[in-house]
Amino acid sequence: MRNALSVDVEDWFQVGAFERTIDRADWDSLSHRVERNTDAVLDLFAQAGVSATFFTLGWVAERYPALMRRIVDAGHEVASHGYDHARVFTFTPDQFRADLRKARGLLEDASGQAVTGYRAPSFSIDPRTPWAHAILAEEGYRYSSSVAPIRHDHYGWPDSPRFAWKPVADSPLVELPVTTAKWGKRTLAAGGGGFFRLLPYGFSRWAIRQVNEEAKRPAIIYFHPWEIDPGQPRVAGAPLRSRLRHYSNLSVMADKLRRLTRDFAWTRVDALADAEAARAA
Repeated sequence: MRNALSVDVEDWFQVGAFERTIDRADWDSLSHRVERNTDAVLDLFAQAGVSATFFTLGWVAERYPALMRRIVDAGHEVASHGYDHARVFTFTPDQFRADLRKARGLLEDASGQAVTGYRAPSFSIDPRTPWAHAILAEEGYRYSSSVAPIRHDHYGWPDSPRFAWKPVADSPLVELPVTTAKWGKRTLAAGGGGFFRLLPYGFSRWAIRQVNEEAKRPAIIYFHPWEIDPGQPRVAGAPLRSRLRHYSNLSVMADKLRRLTRDFAWTRVDALADAEAARAA
């Protein structure tokens, strides 16, 4: 069973945890670490012999176009993470369409690769945005991986399907939710990111095996380049809960990722999209 490995390419100051603490107008004046951290991820993947999808902010592609080319040259997929990490439910439909077009143009110009996949910042496609999938379909996206079918204080759509589903009638667009596991009647977040970094590795290994062996479906896992960077600046003014989530276990993340690449088979999200779309039909 091949699973999908993905990277949400954003810098340490662009995360949802700091969106009320760090002003977007200050981003260019801060220490940029996204290029060096993403290059470190590329090196880790090269050593493991795996390919992945890099859901990248247009803001990053605009400033580091050569990084986009390095991602493609290494055999990975470049996909869209929106322009500057604004959550989808903060947009009107027209603003969302404009954000999609702006980000896609920057990503395609920088990478030389067609962009057909999208992941909403902070998994912010949910019941508040009933129009979002339709706009993605109209804009020609092949797949979205924008839904977390869980309950969480920052995001989540717990009533959505756990596996691939077709959100727009008469459209090939498929939604590929990030991975969850079942514990009795409870649905547990197991798709990566902070859950992978903060919880014991054994939990993630158990969850992926459950999805592969019991559900007979591929897992879709994600993380961020800043999660392998323990030397990043500290944001003293952020809420304590946000700081604990963001900074805990940064020093162990790279080793956990190496274990993950050894224990399971991995590929790009687009490599799974057609087969999962057929199962969702």
